[in-house]
Amino acid sequence: MLYILRIPVAFFAFISISVIGAFVFLFRPFNPNNTWIAARSFSWFGTKILGIKINIEGAELCENMPPSIVVVNHQDNLDLIICGSVIPKRTVTVGKRSLLLLPGFGLIYWLAGNVLIDRKNSKNSKATFNTTTEALTKGNRSIWVFAEGTRNKGKNILPFKKGAFRMAIEAGVPIVPICVASYSGKLELDRLDSGKVDIKVLEPISTQGMTVKDSDELMEECWQKMKMTLDRLDQTSNKI
Repeated sequence: MLYILRIPVAFFAFISISVIGAFVFLFRPFNPNNTWIAARSFSWFGTKILGIKINIEGAELCENMPPSIVVVNHQDNLDLIICGSVIPKRTVTVGKRSLLLLPGFGLIYWLAGNVLIDRKNSKNSKATFNTTTEALTKGNRSIWVFAEGTRNKGKNILPFKKGAFRMAIEAGVPIVPICVASYSGKLELDRLDSGKVDIKVLEPISTQGMTVKDSDELMEECWQKMKMTLDRLDQTSNKI
């Protein structure tokens, strides 16, 4: 019963934030902190409505963070609410161009300055790579990437795509891994207290002195560190 009540309220909040945010961002389009404002708003209202508690370890590593590639495991559509609580300032995300078609959200996502990609268009992908690299080096921004490329549906972590790591090396910026404990399929939204999600921000991985040839090694190092952390989080997190 509670689940049935929560969903329309959460949907109304989602649409309201999108509309209000888009209106505000019209007066400050592509501001580097627009994504942070939007993400924190979605997260604050979403977690309150759905009864989800977020526990973040290492949040201080996101404060005054230099331009970086932030690599996060991707689980579910609720990532917008869960991960929005930890997104650093001056950070934009890389998302599919089809997100523009979502009513309300598409406009706020674009105005927030996020990078839109068309995975079927190789020329567009090259342009996107150049845009994100420029955002890191000249725009003093960080890039948030779900390096798995698809939702893992709570199955800990999938293999990574290489693009994010090549991008970090090309721009000479560190990788900041963020691990979100498996929650997909475990939250009980029919209870007042739906459950707790643990998030761990890891120490940055330097790319100093690396070349594009080191992309695979960097990707493997990041994956292994996140895998080890996620295994620990999934073992010690409160079972829902």
